[in-house]
Amino acid sequence: MIVAAHQPAYLPWLGYLAKIAAADLFVVMDDLQYEAQNFQNRNRIKTGTGAAWLTVPVERGSLYDRIIDKRIAHTTNPRHDWRRRSWATIETHYRRAPYFARYAPELRAIYDVDWTSLVELDLRMLDLARGWFGITTPIVRSSTLALSGAKTDRILAMVRAVGASTYLSGTGGSTQYLEARAFQTAGIGLAWHRYEHPVYEQRYPSIPFAPRLAFLDAWFNVGPESCAWIAVANRQREVA
Repeated sequence: MIVAAHQPAYLPWLGYLAKIAAADLFVVMDDLQYEAQNFQNRNRIKTGTGAAWLTVPVERGSLYDRIIDKRIAHTTNPRHDWRRRSWATIETHYRRAPYFARYAPELRAIYDVDWTSLVELDLRMLDLARGWFGITTPIVRSSTLALSGAKTDRILAMVRAVGASTYLSGTGGSTQYLEARAFQTAGIGLAWHRYEHPVYEQRYPSIPFAPRLAFLDAWFNVGPESCAWIAVANRQREVA
């Protein structure tokens, strides 16, 4: 069994979803340290001036807060409500996209919920994306696995905890800390997922194509045909 893992992401991009589809099991690492200015509470969409951030405000806390502990900040001023402002931005820039009218109500329903937990919001967005793109890979939260250790040791502990034989890693920051020899010693396979981002027709065609946006950009513009970009994920694995 091949397992992949990543921190929860708000409105994840296509490569995140493709890695899930390429695995037999995906672990959402919700008990790692929260990283400010990362993708746990924000992602980008395309606007008339280029890629722009949609951000979920979180309450201030300790530098050692875990993702699972982060709470969404609320305001009593409706003009500053993040849900209202986020939806207004999405609607403004995608309402003329080919598939917006058909699928927007499902996304809008998520913004109608008064969320408190950041990770619960992220997981709900992930569920929506998995449903749209037909991804059936089971999801497990690392907070249920009682893992210990850090970096490579923690990954190995996770692989053992779920009974997997191979760990599928992305090619981002993990390439800097994963120790391939440790996997060999442990008798666990290590594979790399390399995602080739598609180019498709986006809104505002006079502006250069913007890759690695929130999944809704591809879905509202291309619709179900974009499922093919996730289906190829199983052919984009390289064994170390």
